[in-house]
Amino acid sequence: MIVLLGRLLLGGLFVGAGVMKFGTIEGFGQFIESGGLPAMLAWPVAIFEVVAGLAIILGFFTRYAALALAAFCVATGLLYHPGDMGATMKNLAIAGGFLILYSHGAGLLSIDARRGGTD
Repeated sequence: MIVLLGRLLLGGLFVGAGVMKFGTIEGFGQFIESGGLPAMLAWPVAIFEVVAGLAIILGFFTRYAALALAAFCVATGLLYHPGDMGATMKNLAIAGGFLILYSHGAGLLSIDARRGGTD
């Protein structure tokens, strides 16, 4: 039950963030450009956040989603929050949570467990 709660909290953060980006996709594209990446990545990033967040919540291919989100958190922390140590450390801490999830898997209350997978 604790692993499920952790998955809900971690995944919910990204589902919510991705959904919010859809409403301000042009502004988000400009923000992406401020880190040196093309604005055209706004849609793929928002979609990634929603899909990967849902995968974490549902416990579906959890290890892959957790590893991808850990890398995403490190990259965004370093590219977009270099002057804000609090935000950078928050991103790194969230990445740490995803690495633990990657290491231990989704737990019993997950699609991964139901399908007999270790993902």
